[in-house]
Amino acid sequence: MQLTMLKSKIHMATLTGTELYYQGSIAIDQDLLDAAGMLPGEQVHVLNVNNGSRLVTYTISGERGTGIIELNGPAAHLGNSGDQVVIISYAQMSEDEAKAYQPVIVHVDSDNRKK
Repeated sequence: MQLTMLKSKIHMATLTGTELYYQGSIAIDQDLLDAAGMLPGEQVHVLNVNNGSRLVTYTISGERGTGIIELNGPAAHLGNSGDQVVIISYAQMSEDEAKAYQPVIVHVDSDNRKK
């Protein structure tokens, strides 16, 4: 049996923008993707603390060092610049793997820089 477990999360990031006319996804500063162990194209859940929305999308690499966290495509309707979000990735693992695994939690400051 495989369990779906928390793999990593970027906690309390600030949306820096939205781009409605884009294919879709969430752009995340490559430094944050690296810190969280997330890959471009990886499925994530995005929880908007300000409005309670939750969406499933995939990551795209944002310019390194910019702090970009941008909702693109239809997801742009679910947030505004300045909203705080939690970005979560999950992984499938066996029960034994799950018991030993420690998720990566990346806390960020108001400029989306790793604390």
